[in-house]
Amino acid sequence: MSGRAQLMWDEAVTGYDFGPDHPMDPVRLALTRRLVDAFGLDKDVDVVAAKPAGDSTLRLVHREDYVEAVKAASADPESADGAYGLGTMDDPAFAGMHEVSALIAGQSVGAAEAVWAGDVSHAVNFAGGLHHAMPGAASGFCIYNDASLAIARLLELGAERVAYVDVDVHHGDGVQAAFWEDPRVLTISLHEHPRTLFPQTGWPEEIGAGRGEGAAVNVALPAGTGDAGWLRAFHAVVPELIAEFRPQVLVTQHGADTHFEDPLAHLAVSLDAQRAVQVACHELAHEYADGKWVALGGGGYAVVEVVPRSWTHLVAIAAGREIAPEAVIPEGWRQEVFARTRQLGPQRMTDGRWPVAYADWESGYDPADRLDQAVLATRRAVFPLRGLLA
Repeated sequence: MSGRAQLMWDEAVTGYDFGPDHPMDPVRLALTRRLVDAFGLDKDVDVVAAKPAGDSTLRLVHREDYVEAVKAASADPESADGAYGLGTMDDPAFAGMHEVSALIAGQSVGAAEAVWAGDVSHAVNFAGGLHHAMPGAASGFCIYNDASLAIARLLELGAERVAYVDVDVHHGDGVQAAFWEDPRVLTISLHEHPRTLFPQTGWPEEIGAGRGEGAAVNVALPAGTGDAGWLRAFHAVVPELIAEFRPQVLVTQHGADTHFEDPLAHLAVSLDAQRAVQVACHELAHEYADGKWVALGGGGYAVVEVVPRSWTHLVAIAAGREIAPEAVIPEGWRQEVFARTRQLGPQRMTDGRWPVAYADWESGYDPADRLDQAVLATRRAVFPLRGLLA
Protein backbone atom coordinates (compact mmCIF):
# COMPACT_ATOMS: atom_id res chain seq x y z
CA MET A 1 0.00 0.00 0.00
CA SER A 2 1.22 3.47 -0.84
CA GLY A 3 1.85 5.72 2.13
CA ARG A 4 0.65 8.69 0.10
CA ALA A 5 -2.61 10.48 0.75
CA GLN A 6 -5.05 11.60 -1.92
CA LEU A 7 -7.05 14.82 -1.93
CA MET A 8 -10.17 14.59 -4.05
CA TRP A 9 -10.78 17.91 -5.71
CA ASP A 10 -12.48 19.32 -8.78
CA GLU A 11 -13.07 23.07 -8.80
CA ALA A 12 -16.54 22.38 -10.16
CA VAL A 13 -17.70 21.10 -6.75
CA THR A 14 -18.04 24.77 -5.76
CA GLY A 15 -21.08 24.80 -8.03
CA TYR A 16 -22.99 23.01 -5.27
CA ASP A 17 -24.77 26.26 -4.55
CA PHE A 18 -28.27 26.63 -3.14
CA GLY A 19 -28.24 30.39 -3.58
CA PRO A 20 -26.97 33.56 -1.86
CA ASP A 21 -29.22 33.34 1.19
CA HIS A 22 -28.54 29.68 1.95
CA PRO A 23 -26.19 28.88 4.87
CA MET A 24 -24.25 26.27 2.87
CA ASP A 25 -22.09 28.80 1.06
CA PRO A 26 -19.69 27.07 -1.38
CA VAL A 27 -17.05 29.67 -0.54
CA ARG A 28 -16.22 27.37 2.39
CA LEU A 29 -14.93 24.78 -0.09
CA ALA A 30 -12.96 27.27 -2.17
CA LEU A 31 -11.36 28.84 0.91
CA THR A 32 -10.42 25.44 2.31
CA ARG A 33 -8.75 24.46 -0.95
CA ARG A 34 -6.82 27.75 -1.00
CA LEU A 35 -5.71 27.30 2.62
CA VAL A 36 -4.48 23.79 1.82
CA ASP A 37 -2.37 25.35 -0.93
CA ALA A 38 -1.23 28.24 1.29
CA PHE A 39 0.35 25.72 3.66
CA GLY A 40 1.93 23.83 0.75
CA LEU A 41 -0.04 20.68 1.47
CA ASP A 42 -0.84 20.23 -2.22
CA LYS A 43 2.78 19.04 -2.55
CA ASP A 44 2.24 16.36 0.10
CA VAL A 45 -0.89 14.80 -1.38
CA ASP A 46 -1.95 13.54 -4.78
CA VAL A 47 -4.69 15.93 -5.92
CA VAL A 48 -7.15 13.90 -7.99
CA ALA A 49 -10.46 14.69 -9.67
CA ALA A 50 -12.63 11.59 -9.96
CA LYS A 51 -15.44 11.14 -12.45
CA PRO A 52 -19.01 11.95 -11.41
CA ALA A 53 -20.96 9.02 -10.02
CA GLY A 54 -22.95 7.42 -12.81
CA ASP A 55 -26.50 6.15 -12.57
CA SER A 56 -25.49 2.59 -11.69
CA THR A 57 -23.33 3.88 -8.84
CA LEU A 58 -26.02 6.25 -7.56
CA ARG A 59 -28.47 3.33 -7.52
CA LEU A 60 -26.25 1.48 -5.03
CA VAL A 61 -28.04 3.68 -2.47
CA HIS A 62 -30.65 5.86 -4.19
CA ARG A 63 -33.90 4.79 -5.83
CA GLU A 64 -34.08 5.18 -9.60
CA ASP A 65 -37.19 7.36 -9.40
CA TYR A 66 -35.41 9.74 -7.03
CA VAL A 67 -32.38 10.06 -9.32
CA GLU A 68 -34.73 10.84 -12.20
CA ALA A 69 -36.49 13.46 -10.05
CA VAL A 70 -33.15 15.12 -9.28
CA LYS A 71 -32.27 15.14 -12.98
CA ALA A 72 -35.63 16.71 -13.82
CA ALA A 73 -35.23 19.41 -11.16
CA SER A 74 -31.69 20.02 -12.34
CA ALA A 75 -32.88 20.65 -15.89
CA ASP A 76 -35.88 22.73 -14.79
CA PRO A 77 -35.65 23.94 -11.19
CA GLU A 78 -39.19 25.32 -11.29
CA SER A 79 -40.48 21.76 -11.72
CA ALA A 80 -38.81 20.40 -8.57
CA ASP A 81 -40.96 17.77 -6.86
CA GLY A 82 -41.38 18.49 -3.16
CA ALA A 83 -42.38 14.88 -2.58
CA TYR A 84 -38.70 14.06 -3.07
CA GLY A 85 -37.52 16.83 -0.75
CA LEU A 86 -36.54 18.98 -3.73
CA GLY A 87 -37.37 22.65 -4.11
CA THR A 88 -37.70 23.08 -0.35
CA MET A 89 -36.16 25.76 1.88
CA ASP A 90 -33.39 23.37 2.93
CA ASP A 91 -32.82 21.93 -0.54
CA PRO A 92 -33.76 24.49 -3.19
CA ALA A 93 -33.50 23.22 -6.75
CA PHE A 94 -30.88 24.83 -8.97
CA ALA A 95 -29.70 24.35 -12.54
CA GLY A 96 -27.02 21.66 -12.76
CA MET A 97 -27.89 20.23 -9.34
CA HIS A 98 -27.69 16.61 -10.49
CA GLU A 99 -24.36 17.08 -12.22
CA VAL A 100 -22.54 18.73 -9.30
CA SER A 101 -24.13 16.41 -6.72
CA ALA A 102 -23.01 13.40 -8.76
CA LEU A 103 -19.54 14.97 -9.03
CA ILE A 104 -19.24 15.29 -5.24
CA ALA A 105 -20.47 11.72 -4.84
CA GLY A 106 -17.93 10.59 -7.42
CA GLN A 107 -15.10 12.09 -5.38
CA SER A 108 -16.08 10.06 -2.31
CA VAL A 109 -16.54 6.89 -4.34
CA GLY A 110 -13.18 7.50 -6.01
CA ALA A 111 -11.59 8.01 -2.60
CA ALA A 112 -12.99 4.68 -1.41
CA GLU A 113 -11.79 2.87 -4.53
CA ALA A 114 -8.25 4.27 -4.23
CA VAL A 115 -7.98 3.32 -0.56
CA TRP A 116 -9.44 -0.16 -1.07
CA ALA A 117 -7.08 -0.85 -3.98
CA GLY A 118 -4.09 0.21 -1.88
CA ASP A 119 -3.15 3.00 -4.27
CA VAL A 120 -3.10 5.34 -1.26
CA SER A 121 -3.49 4.88 2.48
CA HIS A 122 -5.75 7.85 3.08
CA ALA A 123 -8.11 9.89 0.91
CA VAL A 124 -9.94 13.10 1.79
CA ASN A 125 -13.02 14.62 0.14
CA PHE A 126 -13.94 17.64 2.24
CA ALA A 127 -16.66 18.56 -0.28
CA GLY A 128 -18.40 15.33 0.73
CA GLY A 129 -20.02 14.10 3.92
CA LEU A 130 -23.55 14.90 2.70
CA HIS A 131 -24.99 12.44 5.19
CA HIS A 132 -28.69 13.39 5.33
CA ALA A 133 -29.75 12.37 1.81
CA MET A 134 -32.08 9.37 1.92
CA PRO A 135 -32.52 6.62 -0.69
CA GLY A 136 -35.59 8.39 -2.04
CA ALA A 137 -35.35 12.00 -0.89
CA ALA A 138 -33.13 15.03 -0.44
CA SER A 139 -32.77 16.27 3.12
CA GLY A 140 -30.78 18.75 5.17
CA PHE A 141 -28.78 20.40 2.34
CA CYS A 142 -27.91 16.94 0.91
CA ILE A 143 -28.94 15.66 -2.53
CA TYR A 144 -26.89 12.49 -2.97
CA ASN A 145 -25.43 10.67 0.03
CA ASP A 146 -21.78 10.39 -0.98
CA ALA A 147 -20.80 8.80 2.35
CA SER A 148 -23.28 5.95 1.87
CA LEU A 149 -22.26 5.58 -1.76
CA ALA A 150 -18.60 5.28 -0.81
CA ILE A 151 -19.44 2.59 1.73
CA ALA A 152 -21.72 0.77 -0.71
CA ARG A 153 -18.93 0.77 -3.29
CA LEU A 154 -16.52 -0.70 -0.73
CA LEU A 155 -19.01 -3.51 -0.06
CA GLU A 156 -19.41 -4.05 -3.80
CA LEU A 157 -15.62 -4.38 -4.09
CA GLY A 158 -15.60 -7.08 -1.42
CA ALA A 159 -15.20 -5.31 1.91
CA GLU A 160 -16.78 -7.31 4.73
CA ARG A 161 -16.43 -4.77 7.56
CA VAL A 162 -16.62 -1.00 7.10
CA ALA A 163 -16.84 1.36 10.08
CA TYR A 164 -18.37 4.82 9.67
CA VAL A 165 -17.75 7.45 12.36
CA ASP A 166 -19.71 10.71 12.07
CA VAL A 167 -18.85 13.67 14.33
CA ASP A 168 -21.01 16.28 12.60
CA VAL A 169 -23.27 18.15 15.02
CA HIS A 170 -26.28 16.64 13.21
CA HIS A 171 -27.16 12.95 13.30
CA GLY A 172 -25.85 10.93 10.36
CA ASP A 173 -29.36 9.70 9.63
CA GLY A 174 -29.01 8.95 5.92
CA VAL A 175 -26.00 6.68 6.37
CA GLN A 176 -27.65 4.93 9.30
CA ALA A 177 -30.80 4.37 7.20
CA ALA A 178 -28.85 2.98 4.24
CA PHE A 179 -27.22 0.25 6.35
CA TRP A 180 -29.85 -0.22 9.07
CA GLU A 181 -29.99 -3.99 8.61
CA ASP A 182 -26.46 -4.60 7.34
CA PRO A 183 -24.04 -6.14 9.87
CA ARG A 184 -21.10 -5.38 7.57
CA VAL A 185 -21.36 -1.66 8.32
CA LEU A 186 -20.90 -0.21 11.81
CA THR A 187 -22.29 3.34 11.91
CA ILE A 188 -21.37 5.54 14.89
CA SER A 189 -22.75 9.07 15.16
CA LEU A 190 -21.96 11.64 17.86
CA HIS A 191 -24.33 14.59 17.59
CA GLU A 192 -26.39 17.14 19.44
CA HIS A 193 -29.42 15.62 21.11
CA PRO A 194 -32.41 15.16 18.78
CA ARG A 195 -34.63 17.07 21.22
CA THR A 196 -32.84 20.28 20.26
CA LEU A 197 -31.64 19.80 16.67
CA PHE A 198 -32.50 18.57 13.18
CA PRO A 199 -33.14 15.84 12.11
CA GLN A 200 -34.66 14.85 15.47
CA THR A 201 -33.22 11.33 15.15
CA GLY A 202 -30.17 9.62 16.59
CA TRP A 203 -31.52 8.43 19.93
CA PRO A 204 -29.36 5.85 21.73
CA GLU A 205 -32.16 3.32 21.28
CA GLU A 206 -31.64 3.40 17.49
CA ILE A 207 -29.38 0.35 17.20
CA GLY A 208 -30.17 -1.19 13.81
CA ALA A 209 -32.48 -4.08 13.02
CA GLY A 210 -32.42 -7.71 11.91
CA ARG A 211 -28.89 -8.94 11.30
CA GLY A 212 -27.76 -5.34 11.71
CA GLU A 213 -28.96 -5.05 15.30
CA GLY A 214 -26.15 -3.52 17.32
CA ALA A 215 -24.43 -2.08 14.25
CA ALA A 216 -25.97 1.41 14.61
CA VAL A 217 -24.59 3.50 17.47
CA ASN A 218 -25.80 6.94 18.53
CA VAL A 219 -24.39 9.30 21.15
CA ALA A 220 -26.90 12.12 21.73
CA LEU A 221 -24.99 14.96 23.40
CA PRO A 222 -26.64 17.65 25.51
CA ALA A 223 -26.79 21.11 23.96
CA GLY A 224 -23.89 23.18 25.23
CA THR A 225 -21.41 20.29 25.34
CA GLY A 226 -17.88 21.66 25.04
CA ASP A 227 -14.43 20.29 24.34
CA ALA A 228 -13.93 18.17 27.46
CA GLY A 229 -17.35 16.52 27.23
CA TRP A 230 -17.18 15.98 23.46
CA LEU A 231 -13.79 14.31 23.62
CA ARG A 232 -14.80 12.30 26.69
CA ALA A 233 -17.86 10.97 24.84
CA PHE A 234 -15.85 10.15 21.70
CA HIS A 235 -13.19 8.23 23.59
CA ALA A 236 -15.74 6.49 25.84
CA VAL A 237 -17.54 4.97 22.86
CA VAL A 238 -15.64 4.95 19.56
CA PRO A 239 -12.27 3.25 20.18
CA GLU A 240 -13.75 0.26 22.03
CA LEU A 241 -16.29 -0.37 19.28
CA ILE A 242 -13.72 0.00 16.52
CA ALA A 243 -11.39 -2.40 18.35
CA GLU A 244 -14.18 -4.99 18.59
CA PHE A 245 -15.39 -4.56 14.99
CA ARG A 246 -11.91 -4.40 13.41
CA PRO A 247 -12.96 -2.70 10.16
CA GLN A 248 -11.10 -3.21 6.92
CA VAL A 249 -11.71 0.46 6.10
CA LEU A 250 -12.57 3.43 8.32
CA VAL A 251 -14.81 6.11 6.80
CA THR A 252 -15.17 9.28 8.86
CA GLN A 253 -17.31 12.39 8.50
CA HIS A 254 -15.94 15.61 9.99
CA GLY A 255 -18.70 18.20 9.92
CA ALA A 256 -17.28 21.39 11.44
CA ASP A 257 -20.63 22.56 12.79
CA THR A 258 -19.93 21.35 16.33
CA HIS A 259 -17.95 24.59 16.72
CA PHE A 260 -19.03 27.21 19.23
CA GLU A 261 -19.27 29.81 16.46
CA ASP A 262 -21.50 27.75 14.20
CA PRO A 263 -24.82 29.55 13.67
CA LEU A 264 -27.03 26.48 13.17
CA ALA A 265 -26.41 24.37 16.27
CA HIS A 266 -25.73 24.46 20.00
CA LEU A 267 -22.53 22.60 20.86
CA ALA A 268 -19.50 24.54 22.10
CA VAL A 269 -16.55 22.66 20.61
CA SER A 270 -13.33 24.38 19.55
CA LEU A 271 -11.23 23.94 16.46
CA ASP A 272 -8.60 22.37 18.69
CA ALA A 273 -10.97 19.63 19.84
CA GLN A 274 -12.02 19.00 16.24
CA ARG A 275 -8.36 18.56 15.36
CA ALA A 276 -7.91 16.17 18.30
CA VAL A 277 -10.71 13.94 16.98
CA GLN A 278 -9.23 14.02 13.47
CA VAL A 279 -5.93 12.82 14.94
CA ALA A 280 -7.76 10.11 16.90
CA CYS A 281 -9.55 8.86 13.76
CA HIS A 282 -6.24 8.72 11.90
CA GLU A 283 -4.74 6.67 14.72
CA LEU A 284 -7.74 4.31 14.82
CA ALA A 285 -7.41 3.69 11.09
CA HIS A 286 -3.79 2.68 11.54
CA GLU A 287 -4.42 0.60 14.65
CA TYR A 288 -7.41 -1.37 13.39
CA ALA A 289 -7.91 -0.87 9.63
CA ASP A 290 -4.40 -1.28 8.22
CA GLY A 291 -4.31 2.49 7.73
CA LYS A 292 -7.21 2.50 5.24
CA TRP A 293 -8.97 5.80 5.90
CA VAL A 294 -11.52 7.77 3.89
CA ALA A 295 -12.17 11.18 5.46
CA LEU A 296 -15.08 13.41 4.43
CA GLY A 297 -16.25 16.93 5.25
CA GLY A 298 -19.90 17.64 6.10
CA GLY A 299 -21.70 20.52 7.75
CA GLY A 300 -20.12 23.75 8.86
CA TYR A 301 -21.61 27.20 8.46
CA ALA A 302 -19.00 29.48 10.01
CA VAL A 303 -17.60 29.48 6.49
CA VAL A 304 -14.59 31.76 7.04
CA GLU A 305 -13.59 31.44 10.68
CA VAL A 306 -13.97 27.69 11.18
CA VAL A 307 -14.49 25.44 8.17
CA PRO A 308 -11.29 26.14 6.18
CA ARG A 309 -9.07 25.76 9.23
CA SER A 310 -10.75 22.57 10.42
CA TRP A 311 -10.59 20.79 7.08
CA THR A 312 -7.07 22.00 6.32
CA HIS A 313 -6.02 20.33 9.57
CA LEU A 314 -7.80 17.19 8.31
CA VAL A 315 -5.89 17.22 5.02
CA ALA A 316 -2.61 17.84 6.86
CA ILE A 317 -3.19 14.91 9.22
CA ALA A 318 -4.00 12.60 6.31
CA ALA A 319 -0.89 13.82 4.50
CA GLY A 320 1.31 13.02 7.49
CA ARG A 321 2.29 16.66 7.83
CA GLU A 322 0.31 17.97 10.76
CA ILE A 323 0.05 21.74 11.11
CA ALA A 324 0.93 23.00 14.57
CA PRO A 325 -2.09 24.62 16.21
CA GLU A 326 -0.13 27.79 16.88
CA ALA A 327 0.90 28.09 13.21
CA VAL A 328 0.32 31.53 11.70
CA ILE A 329 -2.01 31.54 8.71
CA PRO A 330 -0.34 32.90 5.56
CA GLU A 331 -1.23 36.52 4.87
CA GLY A 332 -2.02 35.80 1.23
CA TRP A 333 -4.90 33.58 2.25
CA ARG A 334 -6.27 36.20 4.62
CA GLN A 335 -6.18 38.73 1.79
CA GLU A 336 -8.16 36.33 -0.40
CA VAL A 337 -10.71 35.88 2.39
CA PHE A 338 -11.25 39.62 2.54
CA ALA A 339 -11.45 39.95 -1.23
CA ARG A 340 -14.09 37.21 -1.46
CA THR A 341 -16.15 37.88 1.66
CA ARG A 342 -15.22 41.29 3.10
CA GLN A 343 -14.53 39.45 6.36
CA LEU A 344 -11.27 39.34 8.29
CA GLY A 345 -9.85 35.84 8.31
CA PRO A 346 -8.45 34.10 11.40
CA GLN A 347 -4.75 34.55 12.15
CA ARG A 348 -3.74 31.17 13.60
CA MET A 349 -4.69 27.52 13.23
CA THR A 350 -5.99 27.33 16.79
CA ASP A 351 -8.72 28.68 19.04
CA GLY A 352 -6.13 28.83 21.82
CA ARG A 353 -7.30 25.65 23.56
CA TRP A 354 -4.55 23.23 22.55
CA PRO A 355 -3.82 20.79 24.07
CA VAL A 356 -7.40 19.94 24.95
CA ALA A 357 -7.89 18.08 28.22
CA TYR A 358 -10.69 15.65 29.09
CA ALA A 359 -11.37 13.03 31.75
CA ASP A 360 -11.05 9.47 30.49
CA TRP A 361 -14.12 7.24 30.97
CA GLU A 362 -12.07 4.60 32.78
CA SER A 363 -11.44 7.10 35.57
CA GLY A 364 -15.10 6.76 36.57
CA TYR A 365 -18.38 8.47 35.76
CA ASP A 366 -21.02 10.59 37.47
CA PRO A 367 -24.55 9.16 37.01
CA ALA A 368 -25.99 12.63 37.72
CA ASP A 369 -23.97 14.31 34.95
CA ARG A 370 -25.91 14.86 31.70
CA LEU A 371 -22.93 14.11 29.47
CA ASP A 372 -22.17 10.92 31.35
CA GLN A 373 -25.85 9.94 31.19
CA ALA A 374 -25.68 10.27 27.38
CA VAL A 375 -22.60 8.06 27.18
CA LEU A 376 -24.12 5.49 29.53
CA ALA A 377 -27.32 5.34 27.48
CA THR A 378 -25.31 4.52 24.36
CA ARG A 379 -23.07 1.97 26.00
CA ARG A 380 -26.03 0.21 27.63
CA ALA A 381 -27.97 0.11 24.35
CA VAL A 382 -25.20 -1.29 22.15
CA PHE A 383 -22.17 -2.62 24.00
CA PRO A 384 -23.76 -5.86 25.34
CA LEU A 385 -24.99 -6.68 21.80
CA ARG A 386 -21.37 -6.57 20.68
CA GLY A 387 -20.06 -8.62 23.60
CA LEU A 388 -18.68 -5.58 25.44
CA LEU A 389 -19.22 -4.45 29.00
CA ALA A 390 -21.54 -1.46 29.24
